[in-house]
Amino acid sequence: QLQLVESGGGLVQPGGSLRLSCAASGFTFPNYHIGWFRQAPGKEREGVSCINSGGSRNYADSVEGRFTISRDNAKNTVYLQMNSLKPEDTAVYFCARGPIQLFRRCVLWKGEYNYWGQGTQVTVSA
Repeated sequence: QLQLVESGGGLVQPGGSLRLSCAASGFTFPNYHIGWFRQAPGKEREGVSCINSGGSRNYADSVEGRFTISRDNAKNTVYLQMNSLKPEDTAVYFCARGPIQLFRRCVLWKGEYNYWGQGTQVTVSA
């Protein structure tokens, strides 16, 4: 059973912080690129951040300097630390499994990712 389960979402005020978790099971977790994506009502799903098997990271321009992605292979978990949150960060956040690419940086294109979690809601509002 291949499974990705997001947690950690909630309601936070502008300027606040949240840490999202993506717990994986059913596959050889350290081999794969893992990405975080988000989707707001009426908008396309967009890439937020991703991390490859060696720990190389990529970020969308809109979150660079505010969000940090990390992975703990021993726990089969990827995290997204979100600081200085803005109302425009409000969305459902999904984690997803990408390909095995040992010598490539991950990309923030949803077409690269074939397996998705069910999402966790993040709402940034006063």
